[in-house]
Amino acid sequence: MSEVRLEATVSGRVQGVSFRYYTQRTALSLGVVGWVRNEFNGDVRLVAEGEREKLEELLAFVHEGPSYARVSGVEFEWGEATGEFGRFQIIH
Repeated sequence: MSEVRLEATVSGRVQGVSFRYYTQRTALSLGVVGWVRNEFNGDVRLVAEGEREKLEELLAFVHEGPSYARVSGVEFEWGEATGEFGRFQIIH
């Protein structure tokens, strides 16, 4: 199965609620690679690559987030995988 790229920006109460940690944990369990980071405006941004089915599961997770998060919106787009990532990590 071919790999694709997901780029997403999550808005709402998504910083200070372990959103990046749980996103990384979910991504690792799904076997996808890429990164997640906090943005200066309070959003969380992520880029991930892997099988589309797995990325759709990750996308479903970020629409909800961990229990203390309150997601108000998710903007995302699909693209072609670049193969540039070796693992999924939190970046700063």
